[in-house]
Amino acid sequence: MSKINEKYMSRALELARRGEGRTAPNPPVGAVVVHNGEIVGEGFHPKAGEPHAEIFALKQAGKSSRGCELYVTLEPCSHQGKTGPCADAVIAAGITRVFVGVQDPNPQVGGQGIKRLRTAGIEVVCGVLEDECRRLIAPFARHILNGMPYTIYKTAMTLDGKTATVAGDSKWISGESSRMEAHHLRNRVEAIMVGVETVLQDDPLLNTRFPEGGRDPLRVVVDSQLRTPVSAAMLSQNSSAGTLIATTSAADVVARQKLEVAGAEVITLPEHEGRVSLPALWLELGRRNVQTLLLEGGATLAGTALRSGLIDRMMVFVAPKMIGGSSEYGIFRGEGCTLLGDAVKLEDVRMETFDNDILICGEVVKCLPD
Repeated sequence: MSKINEKYMSRALELARRGEGRTAPNPPVGAVVVHNGEIVGEGFHPKAGEPHAEIFALKQAGKSSRGCELYVTLEPCSHQGKTGPCADAVIAAGITRVFVGVQDPNPQVGGQGIKRLRTAGIEVVCGVLEDECRRLIAPFARHILNGMPYTIYKTAMTLDGKTATVAGDSKWISGESSRMEAHHLRNRVEAIMVGVETVLQDDPLLNTRFPEGGRDPLRVVVDSQLRTPVSAAMLSQNSSAGTLIATTSAADVVARQKLEVAGAEVITLPEHEGRVSLPALWLELGRRNVQTLLLEGGATLAGTALRSGLIDRMMVFVAPKMIGGSSEYGIFRGEGCTLLGDAVKLEDVRMETFDNDILICGEVVKCLPD
C-alpha cells in the first residue's frame, strides 16, 4: 500500500477518533476528500442521529468533490437509517475512487456499500491501514455481533508485578503522565466499572479530569451485597454521568432505597456463586448501548472477568519501581491456570512510554472450545 494512501487514511483515522465513545450504537468513522493531492473536505461521525463522516466531508468539499478520491475508515453504508445511505451520496457527488479501511462487520450489511459503489463504476480499494481501522471499530463489532461491550482492562503495576505495598498503599504506582492518559481513555468510553472493594478502599470519583475538559462515562459498580456507602464520592460529585450499581436479590432492601435516594440506579441481576453474574451485567450494558467498557478495578472483579472471557484488551502501565517481597496484590485475583500452555495470550501487542512508565497494550486471544 502506498505511503500516500496511508497518509490520507491516517488523517481519516485521526478524525474518527474524535467520535470515540460518543457514536453508539454507530461506529466512529472518519473521511477525507482528496483532489490532486490536496484535502478539500473532511469529516467524522459525531454521534448517532447526526450525518455520517462521508456526508460532512462531501459537504465541505462541495462541487470540488466531483472527480475526487474519498478515504474512509469504514465502508460507506448502503441502508436507510436515521440518515440516508452514504454510498448513494458518494455516487451522487461524483467521486471516482474510494479507499476503504475496513469492511462493515455487520453480517447483514457488510460489503453491500462497496458493491453499490462498484456497480456505479467507482473504483474501490479496500484494506488501507486495515489493522488500525479494525482496531478502531472493535467495540462496534463486538457490540453488534454478541450484544456485549468491548472491555478494556486498564491497570498499573510495579516492575515486580505488584499493584500495592503489603500495607495496601497504591497511590501512586504510575506517574502523572500515565494517569493523564487514563483520563483521556475515560473520555473515550461509554462506561467505567469497579468492584465494591475498590469503592470501599479508594472512594474513587471515576470521572474525567484534564485541563481541556471532557465527558464523564457512566459509572458502574459491581456490589452483590450493596455495601456501597451513600457517602461515596461518585454519588456526591456534580456530574452529568450516572451511577449504576449492579447487585443480587440477596441485597438489603433498605440499603437499596438509600442508594437510590442518593442518586444511584440499582439493578438486580442473576447471580453466580453468590455474586452478580458478569455475563448478565455485560448483556445489560450492551442493551444500554455501551460499546466500550473500561474495567479499572479491582483484582477480584478483573480475575472473574478474565476467566469468563469478557476482557478484550489489556492496558498495563508498568512503573520502574520494585516493592520487593511477596504480596497478594497482583492485577488478577482468583484461580489461574496450572500450565503455562493454558495461559491467556495477547496479540497485536503495542508499547508506548509515558515519562518513565511503559504502557503494554494488546488484544486478548479468545480461545474457542474444541
